[in-house]
Amino acid sequence: MAAPQSRASQPSVAPLWPLRHCRPAPGVLRPEACGRTAAAYVLGALGLAAITAGGSRTGTHSSPAALSGLVLISMAAGMRSRRRDAHARAVESQSDRPLPFTQCSGPNSSRTVGSPGASPRLFAQDRPIRVLVVAARFLPDLGGTETHIYEVTRRMARRADLDLTVLTTDRSGTIRAREELEGFTVLRCRSYPRHRDYYFAPDVYSHILSEDYDLIHCQGIHTAVPVIAMIAARRRGIPYLVTFHTGGHSSSFRHRIRSVQWRALGPLLRGAAVVVAVSRFEQEMFQKACNLDAASFRIVQNGGDLPARAERPDVIPGRIISSGRLERYKGHHRVIEALAIVQRWIPGASLQILGSGPYEPQLRSLVSTLGLGRSVTIEHISPDDRKAMAASLGSAAVVAAMSEYEAHPVAVMEALALGVPTVGLDAAGIGDLVQDGLVRGVPKNASPTAIARALAAALEGQRVSSPSGLPTWDAAAADLVHVYMDAVGSAPRPLRS
Repeated sequence: MAAPQSRASQPSVAPLWPLRHCRPAPGVLRPEACGRTAAAYVLGALGLAAITAGGSRTGTHSSPAALSGLVLISMAAGMRSRRRDAHARAVESQSDRPLPFTQCSGPNSSRTVGSPGASPRLFAQDRPIRVLVVAARFLPDLGGTETHIYEVTRRMARRADLDLTVLTTDRSGTIRAREELEGFTVLRCRSYPRHRDYYFAPDVYSHILSEDYDLIHCQGIHTAVPVIAMIAARRRGIPYLVTFHTGGHSSSFRHRIRSVQWRALGPLLRGAAVVVAVSRFEQEMFQKACNLDAASFRIVQNGGDLPARAERPDVIPGRIISSGRLERYKGHHRVIEALAIVQRWIPGASLQILGSGPYEPQLRSLVSTLGLGRSVTIEHISPDDRKAMAASLGSAAVVAAMSEYEAHPVAVMEALALGVPTVGLDAAGIGDLVQDGLVRGVPKNASPTAIARALAAALEGQRVSSPSGLPTWDAAAADLVHVYMDAVGSAPRPLRS
């Protein structure tokens, strides 16, 4: 493959023909007729975000944010109802049943985009395919989704046939608006409000409408950002795909309302060229919640490979590591409670918690209450310091993963890649790893004694080499390239309720 051209040297050519010649099929509402639909989805998404944030702060629905959310959802429902009435009148006016697909003029106009079994249209590959990756957060923000985006994007950027841009948001307004990273461009726009996680970023919409991208890839589904991006892509006539990257939350109210949020996003997700899950669990959840066709799914798992180390660290006998943000749902407190029991059988057992977050004071209080001050340490290792993370995980005799919700945990994959025995909660994405025989599972409602027994058994077992066939970031990037090539020929599918 030829070396990638620099951006300055790449020829300037017109957009690929299908993005300029697409037109709605008879009976399908044109983009300008979908304005109310777009506004309804924005209002509905913001309403859910407001209710979620209000409930997570107060535990009730009576906060101003929650009440505002109910108003927004009511407005959205009214707009959707009026749109359905208009669409019904449009359908009745047609003598023939309208085709539920977008037809395109051009060399491949005989194909119907979105029809079952249709192969992607072919484009003249006289320039790289322009892909916009849209995410609410990216470096220097840190987390599993940010790690995934960085690892796959920098690998795909080495290809000559892809021109990648990451569009992300900045709530603070203090981070550089544009920078170049390892072959791809990062653009940042403001999102609001500054101290809440709504990520309302209207500039995402205007940027997509003003630029000639061939594909929009929404990384993450929780915030207003992917909703805005999907609506803009539909308005612009650009195919889009979505990787879910779902996660947990310590607020029980926010956790319960997630299913409502997913159902509300169903029509936009059904309009995507491809939807990407990071685990079987995530696919099954969205397939059921959003009534998505199984054929529209691809699974691209997180990698677990860490930087090669000059020498393998010595394993510390009895060392248990629990890694992840310090939130209650991550389950670090359950490992602390289990450690007190493990020490009855293995006196030298200790626990190192890797992470930072708002639940740290409660964890330290629990450590003090159980008299484990000399056996438990809490340390923060920046997720971008991959060598330090590899050294710490490599020193563990066992890794504990007691999180109530992980779609496909990067920390667990890293531990498995290092050959560290792992004990995890048989729930969500970790449950997939339990089914695959990679993680020793304990039930979600396991008692401290049951968790302690599993940890003690792993500590007394022999450490083995890394299992074969684990997903890697190279494989994830390669899989995503195939997804892009499949999706780039697909015009957005018409919305359906």
